[in-house]
Amino acid sequence: MPSPRWITSLTLSLSASVVFAAAAQDAPAASPGSTPPAEVPLGDPPPSDGELGEAQAPHVHDIDDRPRFITNRVSGIELPLTDEEDAFFFVVFGDRTGGPADGVKVLAQAVEDTNLLRPDLVMTVGDLIQGYDVQEPWLEQMREYKGIMEGLECPWYPVAGNHDIYWRGPDRPEREHEANFEEHFGPLWYAFEHKDCWFIALHSDEGDADGRFTFGEPAAQTMSDEQFTWLAETLDAAADAEHIFVFLHHPRWQGGGYGNDWARVHALLAEAGNVSAVFAGHVHRMSYDGLVDGIEYVTLATTGGHQSGFVPGAGYLHHFDIVTVRGDTIGLAAVPVGGVINVRALTQEVQREAVALHQAAPRFERSPAIGPEGVVEGQVAAAYTNPTSRPIDVTAYLDTGDSRWRVGPDHLHARIEPGGTHTFGFEVARVPAGLDEAYRGLDLVILAEYLGESMRVPVPERRDAVPVRLTGLSVPAPEFEQALELDGDDALSVPSGSFDLADGPLTVECWVHPAPLGRRIGLVCKTENSEYGLMVVDGELKFHVFLDGAYVVPSSEPDALAVGRWQHVAGVFDGEEARLYIDGRLVAAVPASGVRRTNGLPLVIGGDVNNRGDAVSFFAGQIDGVRVSDIARYAGESFEPARRFEADAHAVLLQQMDGRFLSFYLDGSGSEAHAAAVGDPGLVEVVADTEGEGASEADPAAGSSPAEE
Repeated sequence: MPSPRWITSLTLSLSASVVFAAAAQDAPAASPGSTPPAEVPLGDPPPSDGELGEAQAPHVHDIDDRPRFITNRVSGIELPLTDEEDAFFFVVFGDRTGGPADGVKVLAQAVEDTNLLRPDLVMTVGDLIQGYDVQEPWLEQMREYKGIMEGLECPWYPVAGNHDIYWRGPDRPEREHEANFEEHFGPLWYAFEHKDCWFIALHSDEGDADGRFTFGEPAAQTMSDEQFTWLAETLDAAADAEHIFVFLHHPRWQGGGYGNDWARVHALLAEAGNVSAVFAGHVHRMSYDGLVDGIEYVTLATTGGHQSGFVPGAGYLHHFDIVTVRGDTIGLAAVPVGGVINVRALTQEVQREAVALHQAAPRFERSPAIGPEGVVEGQVAAAYTNPTSRPIDVTAYLDTGDSRWRVGPDHLHARIEPGGTHTFGFEVARVPAGLDEAYRGLDLVILAEYLGESMRVPVPERRDAVPVRLTGLSVPAPEFEQALELDGDDALSVPSGSFDLADGPLTVECWVHPAPLGRRIGLVCKTENSEYGLMVVDGELKFHVFLDGAYVVPSSEPDALAVGRWQHVAGVFDGEEARLYIDGRLVAAVPASGVRRTNGLPLVIGGDVNNRGDAVSFFAGQIDGVRVSDIARYAGESFEPARRFEADAHAVLLQQMDGRFLSFYLDGSGSEAHAAAVGDPGLVEVVADTEGEGASEADPAAGSSPAEE
């Protein structure tokens, strides 16, 4: 005997578990300027509290029922108690078909999201599979869809759409795929009761009198007498229900190619007096079509179907709707697919690993060279290491604001196992257009996802400038002495691979003319739990060198650097000792030995570098004569620092600030370790003051173009 909670005019029971498959974007072929039938006005604003019933207003709380409230504290505030009336919610999925094959992944994600919410049931609005084919592909897509939907931890209910019904190809049955649908999904129309509410599924693709199935002609979008009579009888049977919810595929109330048949259906629903909402899909964009005679009309977008994403915030997105039923009111909300977070999966370990992945920097193993004519032919190779204990999915591509670059391939994908490294390689070229002010470099963009046990965590996009080696340029002979002027938010960045400093002795030095110093300021730094650097921390000048797993740090007394005058600073490591000098005077020395840990991060002049390769802890003032050497240049208690350094065989980096080319500051060491501007640094003329110390003043004309070799 049929259940009193289940009604259909067809002798077929609904399968206990139902599924979901492919989706395509279909829209009714509405004529330009067409309007819905006058009998069903659309576009009304959302209902007011009064239109939806008393409970749309804030709940009335019984604040005197104090046995339901316990505390041993005294307070003048009497907190209200919650209503105890029964409530439930259900979910509605949009179209699945018309999109790429990966659309089933969107559906699977929606199933995961829904299980976290634990609704009473899930409804659909049709277009469950791609269809538009013959028997075997239809069956394969049906099995795929149902296989995914069987993952739901609650019952779900199918609705037929055009993709589920239309047959394309030879041996067409008279009723196309209707028999397949009823055999594998369930009745074409049916109704069931749940918690004093009735749910009605309708069939909106019955075809016309000649057996043509289409959604673009009104004759084929007319409800049959059989279904209309059944609907009327079902509404009578559900007359005492608190709410009736109706589901179909085509939003026929929108008119256009659908014609005017919905007017008589709407009249039937309105006459029932307890139909609260009608849900449809098909058009692949969300819309709230108004409150008409007490009935809310709602159109869903997609849950895995073709999605343009034209304006996601305006309803062009993958989503599902949540309908909350409380007494005589309903709540409507849409949730983007993937927008539900599994609280139980977000452990501190997941957080730590996601942060580590976000901070992971690529290591450039190969970079292109570019000459004075701007011609490039070369490769970009960047190694990316997974620092987590879980696999990660990574997409990498090169981006530029200069249309004269040619890059291939346009993007690359990789799954990297825990602790593994993958090298992304690109071929790059640049048309012979010279180097001009419109020149822009390349950025490597990395999109990574952490694959947890039960959740994927996408980390924010990472963007790193690709090191470009300028070749064939020489530093011009300066007409006057210049220095780099920094405002506290700019710096120079020297790519790590542009110069070679082997493990062993080293000297890092520069001339500085500080503005007032902040708490932590970088001067010349490559430090990030590795390498070396000069910086000022809480007024103390420090030389860091990372040896055998720890920093060795000779430090000055506080305020050893004077503001507003030129001073020479140098950090020296000779294999046995690390020394710090100011103006040629030894201010600190500590024993030091071991292997220096290297990194692939840039050297920053006028700041420090973080683990993403970004310049931080900026210096304000002027810097000149930056030199990195592969020997210990200074020893003993004192020496006389040269005001201007000369290039020699031991200088691996030499920035005399003598000239720049576009946004590159030219290296004079012979390494071609040219520095890229970060922010808006500038060059100023250095003028000796009356006391013989250096002073400087801005000279907009300072700087000159390099001579070409």
